[in-house]
Amino acid sequence: MTFDSLGLSDPILKAIAEQGYDAPSPVQAKAIPAVISGKDVMAAARTGTGKTAGFTLPILQQLSRGERAHGTQVRVLVLTPTRELAAQVGSSVATYGRHLPLRSAVVFGGVKINPQMMKLRKGVDVLVATPGRLLDLHGQNAVSFKHLEILVLDEADRMLDMGFIHDIRKIVSHLPAKRQTLMFSATFSDEFHRLAKGLVKNPVEISVSAPNTTVETVEQWVCPVDKKRKSPLLAQLIHDNGWEQVLVFTRTKHGANRLARQLEKSGIQADAIHGNKSQGARTRTLAGFKKGATRILVATDIAARGLDIDQLPYVVNFDLPNVPEDYVHRIGRTARAGASGEAVSLVSADEFKQLRDIERLINQVIDRRFVDDFEPVHELPESSLISRPARHKKQKRSRTDHSDGQRSGENARGHKPSGKNKKYRGGRNQSGNAASPGTARKGRRRSKQKAGA
Repeated sequence: MTFDSLGLSDPILKAIAEQGYDAPSPVQAKAIPAVISGKDVMAAARTGTGKTAGFTLPILQQLSRGERAHGTQVRVLVLTPTRELAAQVGSSVATYGRHLPLRSAVVFGGVKINPQMMKLRKGVDVLVATPGRLLDLHGQNAVSFKHLEILVLDEADRMLDMGFIHDIRKIVSHLPAKRQTLMFSATFSDEFHRLAKGLVKNPVEISVSAPNTTVETVEQWVCPVDKKRKSPLLAQLIHDNGWEQVLVFTRTKHGANRLARQLEKSGIQADAIHGNKSQGARTRTLAGFKKGATRILVATDIAARGLDIDQLPYVVNFDLPNVPEDYVHRIGRTARAGASGEAVSLVSADEFKQLRDIERLINQVIDRRFVDDFEPVHELPESSLISRPARHKKQKRSRTDHSDGQRSGENARGHKPSGKNKKYRGGRNQSGNAASPGTARKGRRRSKQKAGA
């Protein structure tokens, strides 16, 4: 199948060819005809499969037929959860609509609102926006939805995760009831279906991959390591393997800043991107990373969706996400558009629950690989899904307190050994058989009671 067979006009086909594409992805092949036909669409496809072009191309085709927008009017509204994703969608609209006489705009928070109001004054055919800034603009009468034709919710599941449900419903209350609605997401969650009930009418449902699956071309592996040794391990992996252009995910903003500083001290160019940075700083940081000026980009989950970086070879989970679905979105930043990639997760013993949840979600046991001199003192616990790999011998620690917070004298399960032999778990009963720790404690309590009688 080629794009020529999907009902797209010559100006759009020319723009597609200029980008070097000749065949649509599976989600594009199914979504483009459905959108052009005017039907509501609910589409689920994992990251890196071309979802953005899946709605951008047919929307441009629809707009090329109608009358241009005038005076604060908007013909198509695309809602996104993050500024980065809004910028990416806006870039896609500009790229594929370059040969069409259409106007588009991108609005989000973190920057001055007046220039955005000035751009909307003449009306735009496609407006890409984050919910909060859009409500601000609407409240100041800078934008009108009276003649809106199409509503798009991009990464709808992510917007629900980020708590935008009330903003979405408020925005929808201002839109015409007669419109075309498109919902694109990585997953079809229960919350997604509940939101869709009030938005779409007799939708075409499109699902081109099993929910919460990872791209087959991503090589995934876990590196067990003690928490306090993650930073030097990451630096060594970067140095030893000659990694260039690595996207590293941390759980917190402060953690992202701290890791970027630690990598810089190791002689590795690094920068951080997260919600506490101004939009200008985030734009410059991302641009530097794309150009190769910055070797390592340390990000929070704000960057898990919407970052479209060509040929990104490596993604590292410095911290595992608390929500297992975010693991799929994170590693989806690599191996995009059929390319290969590598996803490495640095996992400490206290992150076992997150790892177990991730493996259950993707129905896959992720390969374990140990790095010399970084073998963890405390191994990951066993689970029904995980077959524990062979372990290297580790040296005993002489310090009173272990680096991961475990108290001296406890094993990895939090039990204290009995007797002089520290490797011995539990006591012995009168028959000479091993007793459980609970049985041993009961025996000691009975002995004390007799002594006090």
